[in-house]
Amino acid sequence: MNPTNNIGLIGLAVMGENLVLNMANHGFRVSVFNRTPERTKKFLAGGASGKSIEGFHSIEEFVHSLERPRKVMMMVKAGKPVDDLIDQLIPLLEPGDVIIDGGNSHYPDTTRRTAYIESQGLLFIGTGVSGGEEGALKGPSIMPGGSKAAWPLVQPIFQTIAAKVEGGVPCCEWVGENGAGHFVKMVHNGIEYGDMQLICEVYQIMKDRMGMSADEMSQVFAEWNKGDLNSYLIEITADILKFKDSDGLPLADKILDAAGQKGTGQWTGKAALELGVPLTLITESVFSRSLSAMKNERVAASKAYTGNELHAPITNAGTGEEPGMILSAKLEDLRLALFASKIISYAQGYMLMQAAAKEYGWNLNYGGIALMWRGGCIIRSAFLGKIKEAFDKNPDLANLLMDTFFKEQIEKSQKAWRLVISDAVLNGVPVPALSAALSFFDGYRSERLPANLLQAQRDYFGAHTFERTDKPRGEFFHNQWY
Repeated sequence: MNPTNNIGLIGLAVMGENLVLNMANHGFRVSVFNRTPERTKKFLAGGASGKSIEGFHSIEEFVHSLERPRKVMMMVKAGKPVDDLIDQLIPLLEPGDVIIDGGNSHYPDTTRRTAYIESQGLLFIGTGVSGGEEGALKGPSIMPGGSKAAWPLVQPIFQTIAAKVEGGVPCCEWVGENGAGHFVKMVHNGIEYGDMQLICEVYQIMKDRMGMSADEMSQVFAEWNKGDLNSYLIEITADILKFKDSDGLPLADKILDAAGQKGTGQWTGKAALELGVPLTLITESVFSRSLSAMKNERVAASKAYTGNELHAPITNAGTGEEPGMILSAKLEDLRLALFASKIISYAQGYMLMQAAAKEYGWNLNYGGIALMWRGGCIIRSAFLGKIKEAFDKNPDLANLLMDTFFKEQIEKSQKAWRLVISDAVLNGVPVPALSAALSFFDGYRSERLPANLLQAQRDYFGAHTFERTDKPRGEFFHNQWY
């Protein structure tokens, strides 16, 4: 066999198949292998037919079909299947060959695998791939990390198949060593959790407080998508709300309100706890999904408790206002509240990346990460361009909230932000993510928090000591409180 194929991919689920088609559509010769031979046969006879894609039913033949240094990409379920496949590949590869994990692996696993595979004389890349099925086919955001020496070997392929933004810049760049790529993908997913929950809370306010129909809400989200909130998630929300079931009624209204999750949001919250980063909004978004899953308990509680709503629904009835005036003002408040909360979500995500970079010795390019997220991925939005500009102006920016642009946006949104949350709280509409965002902001901008009392409590019951405001930082004291 004459090894001529540029790259091999193992795992022909939808994401794997679409990445292969993307590579072939860009002129690369691709070998494919799947644990189930029938899947390989079906793919070769279907979407791969007539393309520069070659399938194999033995992993040995698959490996031998690749040009040296070999590049083998795995798109398999995270966890043990990845480790098992790595152990199967290592004896078949030669020094300098590259193993690539393109699944949603946990970053500590990627760090461990990088060290292990390098000890075998091979190279490893753990890369986040975002964009879903469509992104995989048409251009995803790709976030590679691992063995730095492997990057030049895969860069031409990855940057060619990645999404492109202004000027043809690919949404793919080297992130950092060991687990950095998968860490950045994990943070991306955490921000995605936050964005989705914020949108859902605004949707519930529109529905429950403002009595808006699905079509009316769809029109609002479509309009918002033309401005500061322009993003993939706002765009698809407009599409979802206008979609009708076979009976002509909105399909969204028939979907059970019990959300699923695959674990990356939980990983983000766990990393925040380990690194001491107050990732309040994103973590609250994870908990909101968990609460939604308690459907039967919520139904029972809804019958056991009555609300304490103080105000009538927001309409123009009996106000003497022109039709639409009050709704329009309320919708503008909602837009500003959503935008301000979105800023907090990204600020917290970047805080987590900065803490991880310090902890693990990564040299992360924060503006470059924003650029990678500009296209192809689920959280892609015009908003990310402002983040790149912020870090281009000041690579050492401590927090996005201290950038001039974001400070201005928060300042002009504050009143609306507080009004929206107050109205929701007073009228029994749960807004955990919007509230968490505002609470974080108020805490971040507070010169003095009540942690002095907390430290006194800790010292009282556990002799944990405290610092004093009238003494230098770093000096610790204990008081005999009783």
